[in-house]
Amino acid sequence: MSFEELRIIQVDNDCLFCRIVAGEIPATVVYETETTLAFRDIDPKAPVHILVIPRAHHADVAALAAADPALAADVLAAAGAVAEAEGLSADGYRLIFNTGRFGGQEVFHVHGHVVGGSPLGPMLSIA
Repeated sequence: MSFEELRIIQVDNDCLFCRIVAGEIPATVVYETETTLAFRDIDPKAPVHILVIPRAHHADVAALAAADPALAADVLAAAGAVAEAEGLSADGYRLIFNTGRFGGQEVFHVHGHVVGGSPLGPMLSIA
């Protein structure tokens, strides 16, 4: 399936990230595959703060893992590739999935935060 076909099938006009996937809203894309998209967070919490999403809409990481484990693996692989490309692998980075309102999730399209580039300390709040 081509990127254009995926964009047509997966767009939910009520979802910010679906609209980014469709190209309706601009984003600074740093990595993409047929199934994933990674772009810089507009409100970074660390020197490197990139969001990694599946092109297909799933509300949160639990829903993604239950519905499509292979796609969940693609998201994790993309996060690792992003960390490597951003030079984070040597010193380390954090991968965060906020799940649900109490977990700090603000956009209900599953997304992993790849954060790093400086010491993060024991806790980091993305909210």
